[in-house]
Amino acid sequence: MPVFHAATPQQVQQAVQTALAEKTPLDIIGGGSKRGLGRATAAGHGLDVSALAGIIEHDHDELTLTTRPGTSLGEIEAALASRRQMLAFEPPGWHGVFAAHGAPAATPTIGGSIAANLAGPRRIRAGGPRDHLLGVAAVNGRAEAWRGGGRVVKNVSGYDMPKLQCGAFGTLSVLTELTLRLVPAPATTSTLLIATETLAAACQMMARALNTPQDVSAAACLPAGIAARAGVPRAGQFIVLLRLEGTSPSVIDRAATLRRQFSAFAELDTPESKAVWHDIGAVSPLLANPDAMLWRLCPTPSLAPEILAALTDLSDQVFLDWGGGLIWLAVPAATPDAAAASIRAAIGPHGHATLVRAPAPLRARLPVFQPLAPPLAALNARIRAAFDPAHILNRGRLVPEP
Repeated sequence: MPVFHAATPQQVQQAVQTALAEKTPLDIIGGGSKRGLGRATAAGHGLDVSALAGIIEHDHDELTLTTRPGTSLGEIEAALASRRQMLAFEPPGWHGVFAAHGAPAATPTIGGSIAANLAGPRRIRAGGPRDHLLGVAAVNGRAEAWRGGGRVVKNVSGYDMPKLQCGAFGTLSVLTELTLRLVPAPATTSTLLIATETLAAACQMMARALNTPQDVSAAACLPAGIAARAGVPRAGQFIVLLRLEGTSPSVIDRAATLRRQFSAFAELDTPESKAVWHDIGAVSPLLANPDAMLWRLCPTPSLAPEILAALTDLSDQVFLDWGGGLIWLAVPAATPDAAAASIRAAIGPHGHATLVRAPAPLRARLPVFQPLAPPLAALNARIRAAFDPAHILNRGRLVPEP
């Protein structure tokens, strides 16, 4: 497949103009860390924008960052750490998720995180990428360069154009510039470990902790076997992890209150906490079997035990994040159709399920993303037609297309 290489917004626009003239869809290529997420595109040309990288402006006083989309998460995190700032939505670097399925060495980028709308464990408190994206510059499928939002304060009229790009997987526009809101990084992080014997008790505990005034910034649950693999001490069938962040005196006081309330059996200090939550965001506890297929379920948190009870015959390789609002499930490679029918029946109308990792032929045959209700599908189609009427950009990435 011929590949256009773009290092400037003008080169992106020229590539889209050429693709439109030739009526040849483009496969947008960035850092490559999420190439296996979604369906394979039906493209005749590639558009490599990995060189469209670099931080444009870091206004540490106004807590904003303007950057090219190809900038690596590592570079951004290092630049922000020097000013004790961070991206509140904690973008996860899925370095190892697709490595077993033939993916080349890849670099997680900020553009990929925004395009896929991916957030880490702090999502439950801070929201997702679309909640922190202030403005974008992009080229749509009509080969028109456009801007939305701003560098300091959002300027919204009609559709919030930047938000529409989050989770669109590059099917609406090719991003060329991003402005994000920042927050101060916490001075201290602590994680309490609490043992329970049932998943239902673990979910109830996470819900109670998140509703205390102690400002728990992340809540996860690891079964004992998964906890051991993640390097977390074991003291029961399930281990609940509660994260506290802030100034040292505040974290110490809040941790003491929660230890008494929930009988925590251990506490992780700042380095240990950062390591374990990084691994949870990167799905590392489920990557021991490189051939397993991975599902990402987002249910109503209180229904997580009921949903998993209906799926106990599929796999015991599972863990919960977002207080039960995110379930990661590994399914054996030999499972017919990745158990898609059973998983979607279990979650029903109470959330959505995404087949994150599976062989390409299976992803081509099955709906990778949760099928939309007809009114939502029609709305999506109208938005797509406004941005990319010829379906030049990442055709087929989200749903099958001719």
